[in-house]
Amino acid sequence: MSEKNKFTLSITESPSRFKNLEKMEVADLIRSINEEDAKVHLAVRKALPQIEKLIERVVGRMKQGGRVFYLGAGTSGRLGVLDASELPPTFGVPDTLVIGLIAGGDVALRKAVENAEDDPEMAWQELRERDINQLDTVIGIAASGTTPYVIGGIRKARENGLLTGCITCNPGSEIAKVAECPIEAIVGPEFITGSTRLKAGTAQKMILNMITTTLMIKLGKVKGNKMVNMQLNNQKLIDRGTRMLMEELKIDRETARDLLIRYGSVKKAMDEYQKR
Repeated sequence: MSEKNKFTLSITESPSRFKNLEKMEVADLIRSINEEDAKVHLAVRKALPQIEKLIERVVGRMKQGGRVFYLGAGTSGRLGVLDASELPPTFGVPDTLVIGLIAGGDVALRKAVENAEDDPEMAWQELRERDINQLDTVIGIAASGTTPYVIGGIRKARENGLLTGCITCNPGSEIAKVAECPIEAIVGPEFITGSTRLKAGTAQKMILNMITTTLMIKLGKVKGNKMVNMQLNNQKLIDRGTRMLMEELKIDRETARDLLIRYGSVKKAMDEYQKR
């Protein structure tokens, strides 16, 4: 396939169906963006079987001590880091369980790092520095499906016997060919041509939410529908934990709060109370 044809097939780089954006009124702009956003959940729904396949494969590995690593650049990398960073306070897990790596390192979270995503060797080097092993899973996040940093890391991880997955918004992309469990959410051209921080980014965030929320539930970090392992690092969360204990144990507020403070988490407080 010629380079010209490859470019033609890149949906994430295809022209927006909207013209002369600078001439549109604010009401028309936001209504049009909303119309485009409405397509995202439909694209993600079509990818549910692929998402399920990856999660099912990951659960068993994590129950044996495996970790999940995200690889990404730009918006995709930032979304991976964001998802990973939200798990410890939400589910009380260590920050080494799901790790987000972004091309260019942490500085790239706030400022673009020139040419960082073009190095196909860097991701594997970073993974090796974290003692990657065959219980671990590596998930590449790349809207275009062509990012060398991500593809290189996924390829080496798979060659070394790790489970690999990817989240992309182009069909038949290079990363989907390299990853063992590809997820393709085809959201179509962006409102601003090529700006994958829009629909593609939204789709990626939705899929990341699905993956880690489901994993945490299957790892026993949720009881009923409650975050019983959340970190109690502010007053709002202490109040939420107190209400959980009141509802679950049918006890008064003062008793619930005392239990929560004493044991440090809703789950531990529940377990200790029920032993009485």
